[in-house]
Amino acid sequence: MTKDCVLVINCGSSSLKFSLIMPQSGQTILTGLAERLLSSEASITIKLDGNKETTALVEPYDHQTALSQLVSFLYQHKCEQRLLAIGHRVVHGGEQYSKPELISDVVERTIEALAALAPLHNPVNLVGIRASRQAFSHLPQVAVFDTAFHQTMDKVAYLYGLPFELYSQHSIRRYGFHGTSHYFVAKRFAELTDSPVDDINVITAHLGNGCSVAAIAGGKCVDTSMGLTPLEGLVMGTRSGSLDPGIIFHLYKQLGYSIEQIDNLLNKESGLLGISQLSNDCRTLEQAIAEQGNEQADLAMDIFCYQISKTIASYSASLSNLDGIVFTGGIGENSSLVRQRVVNRLKLLGFAIDDSANTDTRFGKCGNIAKSSHRDCWVIPTNEEWVIAEQTYQLISEDN
Repeated sequence: MTKDCVLVINCGSSSLKFSLIMPQSGQTILTGLAERLLSSEASITIKLDGNKETTALVEPYDHQTALSQLVSFLYQHKCEQRLLAIGHRVVHGGEQYSKPELISDVVERTIEALAALAPLHNPVNLVGIRASRQAFSHLPQVAVFDTAFHQTMDKVAYLYGLPFELYSQHSIRRYGFHGTSHYFVAKRFAELTDSPVDDINVITAHLGNGCSVAAIAGGKCVDTSMGLTPLEGLVMGTRSGSLDPGIIFHLYKQLGYSIEQIDNLLNKESGLLGISQLSNDCRTLEQAIAEQGNEQADLAMDIFCYQISKTIASYSASLSNLDGIVFTGGIGENSSLVRQRVVNRLKLLGFAIDDSANTDTRFGKCGNIAKSSHRDCWVIPTNEEWVIAEQTYQLISEDN
């Protein structure tokens, strides 16, 4: 059997997502999710050839158990014979990694050291890497970093107004995230507009439970809204986004919040959920607006869209030319209401939406939803798994 697939691993604290992808075409052969890991309710669901199979995991209910179950499935269905390599999503690569890396003991230790910059993400990414290296010891393993695409930013974009030694000695700076998504949709924009990637100047908005905007000039990122952590930038599902740092001191000194409570407040209780007092899910809020005229939900959506519009407009300072904007991510691809509210605030930049095209371009559809004679406004479904598979394949092909 031909070795023509990359297994993509995306490891979370209590979950393990995986896909078996043909990297040159993007065709997905198998997908799956192990969830509720580290609990007695842990299970793994695998979908192959239209058939979905869910199995309870046995003790110790961990990531290694889930991978062992996946390995057994792959061997049982002869999918293992098609494996070229394993590609891992790693959230933070710091300044050390601006491209994918073949995982070695040294790379693994560096990812572990970078956990100081991403304590919620890199440690669990490492769990998946270590379990996978044990389960697939005969295969090359590649780390693809969320931060890598943003490493082309200049110091004026990534440095904060802090004492310089905090950067030079402790690496405190803007890194940005969702890099594989911004990279993918920028490349697709170039293909769809029949333009060389190196010539495009576009602003991409990845909108989901986590949200970020990136300014891309000549095919390279020159600015992005997330910072040292994924908390900075836009209002998100449960994250506050950017705010006056003095609020943190006020919460601590005047209102008696602990550091842990503030961390939880800003990351898990704010954003759309905190403002609406209803939900972090955009679909729930839109339904509440349409069916009940829920004013709090409407306010949350307005704030959310205003912040996106303001960020997009601010990035005109980063570009000498603008070919268009791109919406992607679960909200960006599916919420015509969000796109309409965002673009309606960007008339000064020459944007206007075709209402019919906007309504029709959802649920996996791709298209330019701008009115004729106005700047392009594209909806492009993202495919981060394909990016990981493709870059993994390219790296191991270079090494061979």
